Amino acid sequence: MPAEWQPHECTWMAWPSAGYTLGETEADHETARKTWANVANAIVRFEPVNMLVNPEDETLAASFLSPAVKLHLVELDDAWMRDIGPTFVTNDSGDVAAVDWVFNGWGQQPWARWQRDSKVGEVVANLSGRSRIASSLVNEGGGIHVNGAGTILLTETVQLGEGRNPNLSKSEVENELRAKLGVQRVIWVKRGLTRDYDEFGTRGHIDIVACFADENTILYHDQQDERHPDFAVSQEVKATLTAAGTFKVIGIPAPKKLQDSHGPVDYSYINHYVCNGAVILCSFDDDNDAVAKKILESTYPGREVVLVDSTALFERGGGIHCITQQQPKGKK
Repeated sequence: MPAEWQPHECTWMAWPSAGYTLGETEADHETARKTWANVANAIVRFEPVNMLVNPEDETLAASFLSPAVKLHLVELDDAWMRDIGPTFVTNDSGDVAAVDWVFNGWGQQPWARWQRDSKVGEVVANLSGRSRIASSLVNEGGGIHVNGAGTILLTETVQLGEGRNPNLSKSEVENELRAKLGVQRVIWVKRGLTRDYDEFGTRGHIDIVACFADENTILYHDQQDERHPDFAVSQEVKATLTAAGTFKVIGIPAPKKLQDSHGPVDYSYINHYVCNGAVILCSFDDDNDAVAKKILESTYPGREVVLVDSTALFERGGGIHCITQQQPKGKK
């Protein structure tokens, strides 16, 4: 699996059309559509964007999206492409293929529907014209992050979680990841951010906790306020990553906002998306937006850092990285 900052052929996304992601009121619907569109329209300035859209939403989606975004009519349950879509990999010859994980609604969450979404990995593989590689591992793209040089980050509560792979050992999970992604080293983080274990959370996705910024640099979510439960999580994550050795570990200060009407927030700048020539960064109308932007400008030199308000995404259980999936450019 190439690193996210390596050249892309395109980005894949899915349009919000139902359930909690879309919301209950017309105002909720408008907010969801604008937020997904803002992300797609930001990315398409830098690389092609393919958007899966329920057939009945084609005209509606087109009214929000740049004409440069290509629409594909596909029946969907939800809109978190990082998780429902495939993970693209390459071989030494430059061929690109799509790893199709088992998707079961983030560990068979009682509110989730995944009859359609469980087929999206195969659908995207076919639309991309790439070979599909089936995996028996229950996994989502938001649950992994690689440096493109043999190391992968993940959390114990996702791949080893009760609703996903309860009968697999760490070594069995690692063997499948090595076989499908070509990684050699696995760094296990104990848990994710606190809010991610609430009703609409993923139970610990790594991509709001820590990510690689280059082969030797790891960014992590640094909650610096002791009043927030993620203060302890951040300290734990930092210790784990530091103990892994050889990596430069950089904390990205969490937004200063600590609470919303539901409790402690998990707003995170780690959940950004690296595309060709740019970094699409979550913003929250927060004082630390500018701090995160400055850090990422120095961490990803030569890329434009584009802020997109992601409060509505996090209210629905994810962020910019969660709704995007990169297809790497092959050598051919």
